Amino acid sequence: MASSTPAGNGTPPAPRPAALRRVVAASLIGTTIEWYDYFLYGSAAALVFGHVFFPKADPLTGTLLSFLTYAIGFAARPLGALVFGHYGDRIGRKKLLVLSLLLMGGATALIGCVPSYDSIGVAAPVLLTFLRLVQGFALGGEWGGAVLLVSEHGDPKRRGFWASWPQGGAPAGNLLAVGVLDLMTFVQSDEQFLAWGWRVPFLLSAVLVMVGLWIRLAVDESPVFKDALAKAEARKAEQRKAEQPPLLAVLRHHWREVLVAMGARMAENISYYVLTTFVLAYCVGHLELDKQTALNAVLIASAVQFALIPLFGALSDKVGRKPVYLAGAAGVGVWAWVFFGLLDTRSFPAILLAITVGLVFHSAMYAPQAAFFSEMFATRMRYSGASIGAQFASVAAGAPAPLIATALLKDYGSSTPISVYVTVAAVITLVAVLCARETRGRDLADLEQQPREERTPSGV
Repeated sequence: MASSTPAGNGTPPAPRPAALRRVVAASLIGTTIEWYDYFLYGSAAALVFGHVFFPKADPLTGTLLSFLTYAIGFAARPLGALVFGHYGDRIGRKKLLVLSLLLMGGATALIGCVPSYDSIGVAAPVLLTFLRLVQGFALGGEWGGAVLLVSEHGDPKRRGFWASWPQGGAPAGNLLAVGVLDLMTFVQSDEQFLAWGWRVPFLLSAVLVMVGLWIRLAVDESPVFKDALAKAEARKAEQRKAEQPPLLAVLRHHWREVLVAMGARMAENISYYVLTTFVLAYCVGHLELDKQTALNAVLIASAVQFALIPLFGALSDKVGRKPVYLAGAAGVGVWAWVFFGLLDTRSFPAILLAITVGLVFHSAMYAPQAAFFSEMFATRMRYSGASIGAQFASVAAGAPAPLIATALLKDYGSSTPISVYVTVAAVITLVAVLCARETRGRDLADLEQQPREERTPSGV
């Protein structure tokens, strides 16, 4: 296990508690809004888009096509990671986070304006898919910047706790998205909801983005980044040689860490979209339950997860990132075999238990992930490295997860293949995390100054 490294003389001073809390709040609110936009699409794909944009297909095929447009958004996330990572490592985290929020919010609001298939034909799903790509591009750049801004402001001893708060934006955004959809389905008939009610949550994004921008513009740039940038400029002036582009530097010095991050995300990403997105389609389409039952269960479980994430983040500061992460991966692999059995009871308490326990295990992986990935990479390539590792994994993990689960259900008429799918993902994650070295306590500024062989945290 790597021990905490004392900061060198060039380490920037730790921010005041009030400043750190402001950075944490800005990152949490920003990521909540971004994930609200992203998860709103996933929930609507499970409940609405098949009827609105693919009305000529049978219900399960319509859902499958909706999830296909949902998965396409993930294809743009690696591109977002590359572009935002490059410029985030060159000009700073804050500027790129403002841009990602504007792109995501604008695309989401426009989705609420896309006419139905009955109005403009095939142009409707084409426009929907394009806006989904913009969402994916924006989110590909958002995650890395948000968690790094907090990680680089905080101190090594409590980094797992503080960096976990932006991770809370995922369940908070899902909570908000499902809550608004839940409210609309409660106050409207099915006909009204399908006709126009589903558009209201998307249009609401424009208001949320304004709030997020106001808060995000008030925070300072990461002191660790500013210090690293100043040193890079000094080296450039002294050596008269331009720095290697962040992407090339990552591939040269940190390719092992990128592979570890990608493997670590497999179980985390796949399980989350099965637990929160596919479960809606499974309950409504396969079990023929009403929308309220499924939405309420996800709503309550997401609230529990939001409360748990900082607790698991704090636990990773005490016992290490790896033990917490491994427990979550093993747990979700086993729970996949209990999960669908509880859903099949059609009992609301059982469904709620199934989703909540699944999200508890997911939280054990997701909470330490921000600090874990941040501690793998040097400052001047950290945005690129963390984003590439996280978002390239999403293409193979989260993107096809609801699609694969729906296809398996359609082909086999059973949840057993889906449980196998989640378990295989858990095994991949267990292997990846076991191959990594413990990173708890690393000083991010000192990490920048160490030779590669001393700073490499992975043992792949």
